[in-house]
Amino acid sequence: MSRLWKRAVVKLSGEALMGDLPHGLDQGTLARIAADLAAAASTGVEIAVVVGGGNFFRGISGAEKGIDRARADSIGMLATVMNGLALEHAIEKAGRPARALSAVPMPYVCQPYSRQAALNHLGKGRVAVLAGGTGNPFFTTDTGAALRGAELSCDVILKATQVDGVYSADPKKDPSATRYERLTQDEAISKRLEIMDTAAFALARENRIPIIVFSIREPGAITAALEGKGRFTVVEP
Repeated sequence: MSRLWKRAVVKLSGEALMGDLPHGLDQGTLARIAADLAAAASTGVEIAVVVGGGNFFRGISGAEKGIDRARADSIGMLATVMNGLALEHAIEKAGRPARALSAVPMPYVCQPYSRQAALNHLGKGRVAVLAGGTGNPFFTTDTGAALRGAELSCDVILKATQVDGVYSADPKKDPSATRYERLTQDEAISKRLEIMDTAAFALARENRIPIIVFSIREPGAITAALEGKGRFTVVEP
């Protein structure tokens, strides 16, 4: 299946980088995921990765604790930059060149995001680590991934999660939950499956970008999802 994809954007949550820690970065988990991203890029598919920041700070959680939402989201965007820098370094340690770009300009720390810069890095075989969300409050990093997928003409969005696809209910809470092999994005919205937010689905649907939902917990998961191996759910436009 990977031959179908010239360019992919991977949506990676901050929580995925925690491993078994209650917060922050687990170095073993970071190294494993970075090695997976490097291996996926070595197949010839151009890989961009949009990283969240929930292992450090979630804007919506901050808003629930009394910080105004715009300010809380700004703090969350800074958290994604910390993860982006860590991921950039880990990917390069895994043997693949990478560049972190931030939608929130901070040129002393990393390159400001632009479509042209990201495409240039992808064309040179580098993994483009896209931090800072969309650069605006009130938008999730899921929406950021769909936006970057559309901007960069990606063929597929890989949504890395803690479970092996989309289920009818939370499989950790409901043992009778069933896994979907395929869904349309309209079905995912109507069933309120909460894989991604509505804005992310709208962007993906309008730009005809399929979403593959898979578990990031096993080594080699990203390449396997690209090649159509293992267990996952395809959410089609």
